Amino acid sequence: MHEALMHPGREALIQGRSLSQVTEDICRPLDGRPTLLWWAGFLPALALLALGVAAVGYQIATGIGTWGLNRTIGWAFDITNFVFWIGIGHAGTLISAILFLFRQRWRTSVNRAAEAMTLFAVMCAGLFPIIHMGRPWLFFWIVPYPNTRGSLWINFRSPLVWDFFAIGTYFTISAVFWYVGLIPDLATARDRTKPGLRRRIYEIFSLGWNGSYRTWRRYEIVYLLLAGLATPLVVSVHTIVSWDFATSVIPGWHATIFPPYFVAGAIFSGMAMVLTLMLVARSTMGLQAYITERHVDVMCKLIILTSGIVGLAYATEFFTALYSANQYEQFVFKNRALGPMAWAYWTMVSCNVITPQFFWFKAVRRRFGLVFVLTLFVNVGMWFERFVIVVSSLHRDYLPSSWSSYSPTSIEVATLLGSLGLFFTAFLLFCRFVPVIAIAEVKGVIGTPAAAPAHAAEVRTGQTPALAGMEA
Repeated sequence: MHEALMHPGREALIQGRSLSQVTEDICRPLDGRPTLLWWAGFLPALALLALGVAAVGYQIATGIGTWGLNRTIGWAFDITNFVFWIGIGHAGTLISAILFLFRQRWRTSVNRAAEAMTLFAVMCAGLFPIIHMGRPWLFFWIVPYPNTRGSLWINFRSPLVWDFFAIGTYFTISAVFWYVGLIPDLATARDRTKPGLRRRIYEIFSLGWNGSYRTWRRYEIVYLLLAGLATPLVVSVHTIVSWDFATSVIPGWHATIFPPYFVAGAIFSGMAMVLTLMLVARSTMGLQAYITERHVDVMCKLIILTSGIVGLAYATEFFTALYSANQYEQFVFKNRALGPMAWAYWTMVSCNVITPQFFWFKAVRRRFGLVFVLTLFVNVGMWFERFVIVVSSLHRDYLPSSWSSYSPTSIEVATLLGSLGLFFTAFLLFCRFVPVIAIAEVKGVIGTPAAAPAHAAEVRTGQTPALAGMEA
């Protein structure tokens, strides 16, 4: 945005909106009854959630024998879904924390939804390891607390235990970061709402916000500190998830490339999901003035970058297997590309490497319907990436007598659909009751005369858009 001051010809991020119009436009969906479009999305999502609850209840009562696992493939749909949802949750912290620290002002229109998406995706991810235990009511056994079981403690060397700590920390910091960013907007919603239960709820959660300079200054300090705490988690969480595989001795898994490979893939899938959701919100909630061509353009370019890293990782895996002269490694990767599950591998490559190349063309990036379809392909491809890593590395064991195949049961498919239902149900409820765009931060990047001093204030003092916009 500093360059926008030095180059007056550059367009501002948000144009043609006054400060009061920003508040009105973003808070309008919170007023009155939900629209038909909202119900059209919410009811199917709720139905999928109910289906998932029924499937999980059945498999807990019956046992995980309801899954398609066998003596060769002990991990399949559950771990695939776990890694997929963890990856989806990474873009929220990337957009909110890292881009905030680098003063990338285009994030202001999408960071709120991305943060919420992070929380809901981590909730979905956390369900699968618990279900996988077989006796989920004993999940607290992996918590290292003083117990009555004598010297029986968890195995701190297990990557699955590291997952518990990493995901717990990530969810906690992300939730606090999201909530702190919400406080000014909850106060705005409080002041616009008529007396009643909803206003009382807004009053409680806005923590007595009064909009004074001292309040804003303390808010900015806390927000900056939380961004600094959240940033290392982008790398650490999915790195630890990758160690679930990399610390094993299974061909195709024990690779040092997994940590950066998984992190890049997580950001790749997360950015695609953010773009998918924001394009839907843009059309259904009338937010065209706030989610502009420039926002979509920048996110498409980030998808191109992370797609290139993921494609390089795919090629590096094959090169490493070939260069190692290890017959088991070579067999695993040859089997992935040419074996009985080659269809899954080439679906992954097509969606994750070939499909994003269309974003090189500006004409494609400007057609939002086409961008939406391409991001759906990326989401499908990233799910298949996890499926290929998990299943295709297991279904051909060292001994041909142990070789086996795998196909998901209806219970596993219903559980996956249920997690999708949980995610979209939570996200639609978020859109209904909470401002989906950060009002205070958007006011710092609008191109009206009222916001011009905000740009100057940021250049002069280094303050973030929210504080500068309020001072303006």
